[in-house]
Amino acid sequence: MKKVMLSVILLVGIISTKVIAQDLKEKDVPTAVKAAFVKKYPEAKKVSWEKEKGNFEANWGGKSGEDNSVVFTPAAVFVEIVVAIPINQIPAGIAPYVAKHYNNAKIKEAGKVTDASGKHMFEVEIKGKDLIFDEQGVFIKED
Repeated sequence: MKKVMLSVILLVGIISTKVIAQDLKEKDVPTAVKAAFVKKYPEAKKVSWEKEKGNFEANWGGKSGEDNSVVFTPAAVFVEIVVAIPINQIPAGIAPYVAKHYNNAKIKEAGKVTDASGKHMFEVEIKGKDLIFDEQGVFIKED
């Protein structure tokens, strides 16, 4: 029984490390990813790195160091940038949607997302989840 429980605990630990973002030292970020980042955002200072869902995420700016968050694939292909915005700047339909579908959960953070194709969306964080909405505030998905 102890072996079974230990195996379950190890498996859960392995699965969670693949889902949860992992802080990285700059030396652990592929050279091509760092080069693509510097080329696209040369003004970025005090950058911290994470690995999330197999991609590399750079964060910089603002008091928390996370006013800007950009994602690149391991092949150094730009995926998206999220720029933090005040919660009161999200489209009007988002807060009522969150209240109705997420039991009045508090929106902790908000950001304007621009993907590689130039499409704009909004992202809000509640209870450790990211909710994605289109420019009009229509729900797209939970991430």
